[in-house]
Amino acid sequence: MAVERTLVMIKPDAVSKKAIGEIINRFENEGLNILALKVRKLTTEEARLFYAVHKDKPFYDDLVKFMTSGKMVALALEGENAISRVRDIMGPTNSKEAPEGTLRAKFGTDIEKNAVHGSDSPESAKIEIPFFFSELELFA
Repeated sequence: MAVERTLVMIKPDAVSKKAIGEIINRFENEGLNILALKVRKLTTEEARLFYAVHKDKPFYDDLVKFMTSGKMVALALEGENAISRVRDIMGPTNSKEAPEGTLRAKFGTDIEKNAVHGSDSPESAKIEIPFFFSELELFA
């Protein structure tokens, strides 16, 4: 098993539900280590840049609007197979299809307002983590 790093974002819908502590607690209880944490409100430019991979998709503008609608929390996590474990804990993108016990089933409402984001691959994590955290901010 490989030790990996991944980015998690607690999205504005989950922040507004006051779910930050419970979400973080879930990741810690699953054995993942927090390397860094920030509470932020993304600017439109930042959200467009972060989600640039989706710029040609019909949901892009709505996603940017949603992600700039309120505060979010960025977390850098580390652990054995962290990327796949985080994705299992979160559940599928569409909260309506998320199995009971997943974060998206508990805190999400649909495919857009789905409470959390997690890196989908080691390559994505290598881009997403530095978007929010410098190497000096990551504490192993």
